[in-house]
Amino acid sequence: MFVCLCHGVTDKQIKEAVQQGCESLADVREKHGVASQCGKCARMAKTIIDKELEITPKYYEVA
Repeated sequence: MFVCLCHGVTDKQIKEAVQQGCESLADVREKHGVASQCGKCARMAKTIIDKELEITPKYYEVA
């Protein structure tokens, strides 16, 4: 599903960005341009990012 029509960004692209290390709307905006033009997609993009962060496991290197 398209989330950002201005830049043609899909929910799948946002989820992949989170899996690759993006942790905020600002990070995804920098990578894909989401919510940088009209801003109508910001709320939906933030919801997708937050849900993806909940299910994406975080692994930390142990000394």
